[in-house]
Amino acid sequence: MTDERLDVLRAFTRPLRVPPGQQVDLAHDFDPGYTNDLVEKDDGAEWLERGVQLMAEYQERLAAQDTYALLLCLQAMDAAGKDGTIRHVMSGVNPQGVKVTSFKAPSANELDHDYLWRAAVHLPARGDIGIFNRSHYEEVLVVRVHPELLERQRLPKDAVGDGIWKRRYREINDWERYLVDNGFRILKVFLNVSKAEQRQRFLDRIEEPEKNWKFSAADARERHYWDDYQAAYSEMLSHTSTQWAPWYVVPADHKWFARICVSAIMAQALMELDPQYPTLDDEALKELERARQELEAE
Repeated sequence: MTDERLDVLRAFTRPLRVPPGQQVDLAHDFDPGYTNDLVEKDDGAEWLERGVQLMAEYQERLAAQDTYALLLCLQAMDAAGKDGTIRHVMSGVNPQGVKVTSFKAPSANELDHDYLWRAAVHLPARGDIGIFNRSHYEEVLVVRVHPELLERQRLPKDAVGDGIWKRRYREINDWERYLVDNGFRILKVFLNVSKAEQRQRFLDRIEEPEKNWKFSAADARERHYWDDYQAAYSEMLSHTSTQWAPWYVVPADHKWFARICVSAIMAQALMELDPQYPTLDDEALKELERARQELEAE
């Protein structure tokens, strides 16, 4: 039964995965409105429920084995649905075993360290699931689109130049390989929203009072850099989707479908890890039997 479920998940997520070495052009390679064979929102409700149930089942085993950690890195343009995706996809898991970290502009303390430091200190412990809402990839995205931000990092002069982005791709790949070698399973998801859909979501936030708090004029100003961000994302996906830490480009124009995709990606990863409950040795089993007899004798 498990193998059949895993085969279904792999078939579902395969079109979303960026093969290592593929040269990505977001505008031509991925459709933000793609919904697989699921045409309507109601058709996907069962898919999401399955994914959530599988995650809950395997999260318990992950925690019990205490050997691996799962890290999900979520990247997206503003209003792509990161927060809602986290809320829906993680709705069935034990919150004690999940750590969500949202990365904003670096603090003064964070700028006093190397650019990967602030991500490293928020990594999940063994047995846990960690979610980065934005991540270390901001360093090759927003910093690339706004290179003036490099000045705040006070880098040595010989560390800043035309080769900085390819060097950072290499450093990030090496760091993630190190984490994988030490028991981390790393999933990287880009929620791919179209410019037209982002515009509509911004308008919704302005027009609906209960959504006003979500809107930031700064987010709207970033739309002027849309093409620059698309180019930066394309380069990032091309250079950092690896066999050990792949990227998935999830269509995000339909929030319900994006949530199904992320739950399927995470459930697949947990099933492939296949964590097992610890088995007790003979002495531990004898201790359990003694405890049972004492309890029954009360």
